[in-house]
Amino acid sequence: MPEYEFVDVYVPRGISRKEATRLLTDHAEYGHWELDRLTLRLDGSRRVRLKRRIIRQIRATW
Repeated sequence: MPEYEFVDVYVPRGISRKEATRLLTDHAEYGHWELDRLTLRLDGSRRVRLKRRIIRQIRATW
């Protein structure tokens, strides 16, 4: 079963949708993150949970 690491990103309510999209696109493109969950809160802020797969190296037995 694959293992994932998670990071929570808080986007305040003053940030426009376009700026939030650009922020998340940068995380996805350069950090290899993908969207796991997005929560829109009553005050207009967003909580975004991103995930990426952990790739384990297999030891070489020489």
